[in-house]
Amino acid sequence: SFIAFVIGYVDDRKVMGGWFKPLALLFAATPIIFLGTYHSHLAFPLFGTVQIPALYIGVALLMIPITGNTINSIDVLNGVASGFMTIASFSLSIALFILQNYEIAIISLPLGFVSLAFYKYHKIPSKIFPGDSGALTLGAMYGGIAIIGHVEIIAAVALLPAVINSFLFLSSMKRIVEHRQIKGKPVEHTEDFKLKATNDKTAPITLVRLILAGGPLSEKQVGYAIFRLAIFSGILAIITAIMMRMTI
Repeated sequence: SFIAFVIGYVDDRKVMGGWFKPLALLFAATPIIFLGTYHSHLAFPLFGTVQIPALYIGVALLMIPITGNTINSIDVLNGVASGFMTIASFSLSIALFILQNYEIAIISLPLGFVSLAFYKYHKIPSKIFPGDSGALTLGAMYGGIAIIGHVEIIAAVALLPAVINSFLFLSSMKRIVEHRQIKGKPVEHTEDFKLKATNDKTAPITLVRLILAGGPLSEKQVGYAIFRLAIFSGILAIITAIMMRMTI
C-alpha cells in the first residue's frame, strides 16, 4: 500500500503517461511474491480450486495494478471512490467471515472503516480529495487483502461496476491513456448545474456517461446510482462466497 501511495503521489505531482501507473504498480505486488504470502491456486464457486503454481505469480502481480487503477478510474465525483470502497471492503469482509477465514476478515475490516471515515469528508460537498495517491492506496490494499485471503474471484465480483467502468474506458479509447490528457469530456454541466452526457465522439465511454444517458442528473444522484450498483455487486460477492463455502 505504501508503494502504491508513493506511485500515486508522484502522479499527483506530475502528470505521467498512461502506462506509468499500471507498470509502476507491479512493484507494489512484489512484497507479496517475495514474502510468499499467497496461495498458488484460484478458488471458484461450485467448481472448487484450480492449481496454477507458475501462472498464479502473474495473477498476483496483475491484481494490484488492476484493483489500484480500477478504483482510481472511478474516482470522478465527490465521495464516489471512498463510498464505493466502503461497500466493496465490507462485502469482502463478510465474504471472508463466511469462508471462515477469520484472521484475514478481521485484518480487512480497517480498510472498510477507513474508507467510511474518509467518505464523511469526501462526500458532497467534499472537504478533502484522495487524488491518485489516495485512490491507488485504497485499491492496492483491497487487492492485497484479496490475494492474501485467497478470495480473488470474490473481490473481482464486488468491484464489478468499477471494472466495467475501466473496460468501457479502455475499449472506447483503444489504448491506455492518462485521463487528464484526454481532450474530449464524457459529461458536461447544464445551466441548472446538473450533469449530462455529451455527444462528443472523441470522449471516452464511462459508467457515469451511461448512467446519464437517460437524462441529466445531479452529482449526488449519479453517486447514489453508482452506490446502488456497488451494493448489488457486493451482494453478488457474498452469494459467491456462500457458493464457495458449499464446495468446501
